[in-house]
Amino acid sequence: MEALRLVLLYVHLIGFALLLGGAVAQYVSGRLRINAAMLWGSVIQLLTGVGLSAPLRDGDEPAPAKLVTKLVLALLIFVMVFFSRKRAQVARGHFLAIIGLTLVTAAVAVFWR
Repeated sequence: MEALRLVLLYVHLIGFALLLGGAVAQYVSGRLRINAAMLWGSVIQLLTGVGLSAPLRDGDEPAPAKLVTKLVLALLIFVMVFFSRKRAQVARGHFLAIIGLTLVTAAVAVFWR
């Protein structure tokens, strides 16, 4: 089971890289819109996050409050990305909120013990 958890974690990190990298690339280009990397990154983050929350370890599961917090953040990001994907231009605040929530999600994962 540890190998499965590590594979899920690896794919989860790839999703994070796609989401954040795609967002930063769009921001630097000056054209604020949702790209395919952001969409796929948010989907991968959500699905692998649910998989990682399964009790695959022996008594070393994260706190339920942390899991719920990360789930809410991941759902928020996914909804913000999914329903904005066909717009030619996304509002600056909306786009920065996606980046900010992505960074907050990573901070929750790292700093919440």
